[in-house]
Amino acid sequence: MKILNILYSTVMNKCPRCHEGQVFEYNNPYRLGSMFKIHKNCSHCDLKYEKEPSFFYGAMYASYALTSGWFIVWFFIDMFFLHMDTLGFAVFITLSIIALSPLTIRFSRLLWLNFFNKFDKRFQKKELTGI
Repeated sequence: MKILNILYSTVMNKCPRCHEGQVFEYNNPYRLGSMFKIHKNCSHCDLKYEKEPSFFYGAMYASYALTSGWFIVWFFIDMFFLHMDTLGFAVFITLSIIALSPLTIRFSRLLWLNFFNKFDKRFQKKELTGI
């Protein structure tokens, strides 16, 4: 189940290849001073996270998709349940996107990593001494 592997790695801040090491230095995405701090390599399988300089610029595409997803979800919630006026909805959506931006940044970078690195059971839960 590739989707479940990607979801697990993204939500739990785990290496996309082994699901053991942490990608970001801190699990809390709202620790704003260290929001962008990523380990250079996985502590378990030694996967290099940033393949080249500016590797994570491509994560902007995933960030755009996630932000659009947040907007679409809130739009349908408003349309069917809340029925806010236009100005109220615009203020609400702006504040919610700002509040969710640390999660969006983190998830987009983890999705971008998962796009280039697939889960491999050979690297999971064992000592990697000759690899």
